[in-house]
Amino acid sequence: MFDSLGLSLPIFQAPMAGVSTPALAAAVSNAGGLGAIGIGASDVATAARMIAETRDATDRPFHVNVFTHRTPQPDPAVESAWIEAMRPLFAAFGAEPPARLRTIYRSFNDNPDMLAMLLDARPAVVSFHFGLPAPDALAALRKAGILLLATATNLEEARRIRDAGLDGIIAQGIESGGHRGVFDCNAPDPQLSTLALTRLLVARQDLPVIAAGGIMDGAGIAAALSLGAVAAQLGTAFIDCPESSAEPAHRQALHGAGAYRTTLTAAISGRPARALENRFTQEASGMLAGTPPAYPIAYDAGKALHAAAKARGETGFGAYWAGQGAPLARSMPAGELVAVLARELRAAMA
Repeated sequence: MFDSLGLSLPIFQAPMAGVSTPALAAAVSNAGGLGAIGIGASDVATAARMIAETRDATDRPFHVNVFTHRTPQPDPAVESAWIEAMRPLFAAFGAEPPARLRTIYRSFNDNPDMLAMLLDARPAVVSFHFGLPAPDALAALRKAGILLLATATNLEEARRIRDAGLDGIIAQGIESGGHRGVFDCNAPDPQLSTLALTRLLVARQDLPVIAAGGIMDGAGIAAALSLGAVAAQLGTAFIDCPESSAEPAHRQALHGAGAYRTTLTAAISGRPARALENRFTQEASGMLAGTPPAYPIAYDAGKALHAAAKARGETGFGAYWAGQGAPLARSMPAGELVAVLARELRAAMA
């Protein structure tokens, strides 16, 4: 994998849709790691522009991530009940909830135009989150010379990735920030830690493994490599870099008390995701304890509530995704952070 990518450091920047930017990806790649952009929530035109902007800023390889969740099935009864459960939260800010909830973005599996764009743009790496695309899509991407990765949270998902002929596995431990990459939200989730999952995948299958979840510094990267991973993927570590598009409130929360109490919730988007503790996650454990609508239909309500609260000066309803290593976050340019991580890695390996 490293031979084909020409990386000088075993450091991947997580794609982080909504936070990663072309500037962030380019800075990481230019510093010797593998930068990334997340286009899962973007339309085709926006995604193509992000890839072009990244390519303008670096001549190094970078990584493009798409969402491959199951096509959401609208359920008017569930959605109506969810809207009513959220109504008091909207009322606190003098707002009405949406009259109906929308599917705010399509799965890659339902978006042939996105596939066509990637086949034309040919980024060095494409990865899949929430599952795998159809075999014909994989075959087309492989034929285009694109390195293919996918997220696994357990051994069975890793086996499916291997059997589909992909080139590597991103082992996402329970410590990870943002959405769990589980293939099936209705299946039991063993919630394996990054340490246990990485070692299990390295020991039980032969694809290269990239460890992800709770890794924030060079010592963490060294630990992942010692378990047999070929690289470590860091996301939360890059949130407070100036090149990211994180909101000011997200950056502030990253250094606040909520960073020590991250929590998994499906109430924000309809899928389990780890966020910094805030008013939204606290409310989710109370009045929003029922079954949310399908992902990303539920996210339409979550985003609307955040907008209503923010308009009244309340930022505690943002989807501020972050992993359990959040208290170790540092504020510095991405290229400088990669250099620091490299020095820490060398020291830890010594």
